[in-house]
Amino acid sequence: MIQEAFESTYHVLGRDFPNAGRVSTSIKDTLKRMGIHPLVVRRIAIVSYEAEMNLVMYATRGKISLRVSLDSVSINVDDEGPGIPDVTLAMEEGYSTATPEMREMGFGAGMGLPNIRRNADEFDISSHVGRGTRLYIRVIQAA
Repeated sequence: MIQEAFESTYHVLGRDFPNAGRVSTSIKDTLKRMGIHPLVVRRIAIVSYEAEMNLVMYATRGKISLRVSLDSVSINVDDEGPGIPDVTLAMEEGYSTATPEMREMGFGAGMGLPNIRRNADEFDISSHVGRGTRLYIRVIQAA
């Protein structure tokens, strides 16, 4: 278990499919090295991967900030992208705005945001069309 808080920020470029998944793998490896419980690591790995893929697929660029405290692990995601016109619709399982090219690569099943929400103890999303999207995800570590 960790003894003090830890923070790190990772930058993700839009359309950088060859490097997609590297940030979430780095986050997962960091949490493992810190001795975070495997179930928490798994949940954070899922939310960070889904968030990273959304950045790669839709944003021009973005950042993923990791914060590990004694009682929780949180992820903040901020992007410079088109924003989401209808957040409620985007949260529905199966809803996707993926291009045919993205679907050919195996992405765009419409499960990204629902998977993030399902694996988070706390989840918040805000989006502004033409400016971008912000996610807050928190997973509580059991005592």
